Amino acid sequence: MAVDYAVIVVYLAGMLAMGWWGMRRAKSKSEFLVAGRRLGPAMYSGTMAAIVLGGASTIGGVGLGYQYGLSGAWMVFTIGLGLLALSVFFSARIARLKVYTVSEMLDLRYGGRAGIISGVVMWAYTLMLAVTSTIAYATIFDVLFDVNRTVAIILGGTIVVAYSTLGGMWSITLTDMVQFVVKTIGLLLLLLPISVVKAGGFSEMKAKLPTEYFDPLGIGGETIFTYVLIYTFGMLIGQDIWQRVFTARSDTTARWGGTVAGTYCLVYAVAGAVIGTAAKVMYPNLASADSAFATIVKDELPVGVRGLVLAAALAAVMSTSSGALIACATVANNDIWSRLRGVVGGGGAGDEPHDEVRGNRAFILIMGIAVILIAIVLNDVVEALTVAYNLLVGGLLVPIIAGLLWRRGTAAGALSAVCVGGVAVVGLMWHYGILANQPIYYGLLASLVVYVVVSLATPPTDAAVLTAWRERLAGSPARPAFEGRTLAPDPAEPADVLNRRTG
Repeated sequence: MAVDYAVIVVYLAGMLAMGWWGMRRAKSKSEFLVAGRRLGPAMYSGTMAAIVLGGASTIGGVGLGYQYGLSGAWMVFTIGLGLLALSVFFSARIARLKVYTVSEMLDLRYGGRAGIISGVVMWAYTLMLAVTSTIAYATIFDVLFDVNRTVAIILGGTIVVAYSTLGGMWSITLTDMVQFVVKTIGLLLLLLPISVVKAGGFSEMKAKLPTEYFDPLGIGGETIFTYVLIYTFGMLIGQDIWQRVFTARSDTTARWGGTVAGTYCLVYAVAGAVIGTAAKVMYPNLASADSAFATIVKDELPVGVRGLVLAAALAAVMSTSSGALIACATVANNDIWSRLRGVVGGGGAGDEPHDEVRGNRAFILIMGIAVILIAIVLNDVVEALTVAYNLLVGGLLVPIIAGLLWRRGTAAGALSAVCVGGVAVVGLMWHYGILANQPIYYGLLASLVVYVVVSLATPPTDAAVLTAWRERLAGSPARPAFEGRTLAPDPAEPADVLNRRTG
């Protein structure tokens, strides 16, 4: 394994080096949190694909292929569909808003009163996403170095926290591009063909496995529908995804770059399912489906190639973990802590004082330490991630998407939808069980009904707020974003115009 170890060590050292380089570049809040909003199509596509394809998509995707065959691709496939929908229908408008968080978008749309509650829900989601990604280090480092779970989590988590804290989004962007290349080579170009050949080819796989392994809907219609609700819709509203959209240098980059990344996800989904199906032929009696990836890598790949493929799995986990970590820290600092202190700042893309970089860097470090500690004590990853996604979709999907599509929606309707949807999801998970499908079905329906009813029963959103919202959606630079309770005034406006706009 000496050559494999060398490949991994070089890869990890490269991640830290890019963190140091990113620190030298991130001199403003915009540079630190959204890479200066300057990413072009190639880098944007690579980093977007890297953030959405994590350990669950790689190790879990292969595991689903081992358990269900080709239909095991549906989980990752719905992630790709969500990214495509976001890119084609919403990303251009999101990019033109020039904000930093989803909650700032809600403030802009509804008049500055929806942010802190939605921020708490989004923070809980990003925190648990970072935790579950960090736990995945245990599986990979166990194969690599035969270390215990706690040491593996601390080792992998420390590296991610280090480069994320140093350079923020610039470091994460650079490391994600490397991770994208490593994943493409390791999973698609090496592990996929090697596993199929080792299993005897597709004809041998079909001969040795039941026919349902090759049924595209074999995993079940209800399961596919649930994946769509949780993952496709989750891609539309997650802070970790939106924060990558904010890095695009133009709305065209966001639309077409995201479309390329979404298409890549669809290919990745099928590849993972095929690898898992091949593993089922070679190792029909594994104790756990999730061990299929590690088993086929450890036993079937030659020296050097094995290290590169394990580096690819590590890259998948690190990209999701670092993206979730900076999203968690951004929400905690900008949407919760700043509001609790009563600090209201500008939401534009311009340069901010260096101490804002220091403050965001401190929050990444604090959140990173918290993520590592929670990952060490938490056992049931699936339940934690299910709670996070149920809260996100049940509480925030309706006010965010409806806010983009329906101008009659009001702040009261949005707040009611967040509260009712979130409470309904939690209560239904307690009643039906955390892993049941009913909580997300009924919670989302309750959120939608309450949003519509309360919005129609309350006065429409102030015309000045909607005017500023439409101007921002159109890409007008003249209106600063909400980052608190009031619209930041434009000193160049006449006093009478300013008074009408701000109330």
